[in-house]
Amino acid sequence: MAAGTAAALAFLSQEGRSRAGGVGGLRIPGPVTMDSFFFGCELSGHTRSFTFKVEEEDDTEHMLALNMLCLTEGAKDECNVVEVVARNHDNQEIAVPVANLRLSCQPMLCLDDFQLQPPVTFRLKSGSGPVCITGRHQIVSISNDFSEEEESEEEESEEEVKLCPILPAKKHGGRR
Repeated sequence: MAAGTAAALAFLSQEGRSRAGGVGGLRIPGPVTMDSFFFGCELSGHTRSFTFKVEEEDDTEHMLALNMLCLTEGAKDECNVVEVVARNHDNQEIAVPVANLRLSCQPMLCLDDFQLQPPVTFRLKSGSGPVCITGRHQIVSISNDFSEEEESEEEESEEEVKLCPILPAKKHGGRR
């Protein structure tokens, strides 16, 4: 398996791998593509929360990889606590503080591609900001066209076998 395909499959959830026909089976899913888009939002006294959500599609998996939280121009020297509201492994909603930013001692925090599965809500729990949140929205897509082509080729080859039976060899008489 190509390194890109293996890396892309690492982002798929168990359900996504099952749909793709991978994991336990020997069938390799169709071509895998991975797109990455810049993500950014700002929390402030006027906008205290932001929800990142995506539309559910059959053959795509979405991941939000956070890079940095930082105070921006106009921030006061106060504690700005940012929390993330997401779902845990039991699919229960949980709220976890991820940053406590203060202009005089820690105006910025690098999260090193901290990955979350949407929907994710960011809240400015305390402080007035503004706090800028940046990251990448990653989309992994599996094309089913490849497996459909394989199936149609298999059907064609089965038909050929039925149409072309093996004939018995001709006997040459009199020679020994």
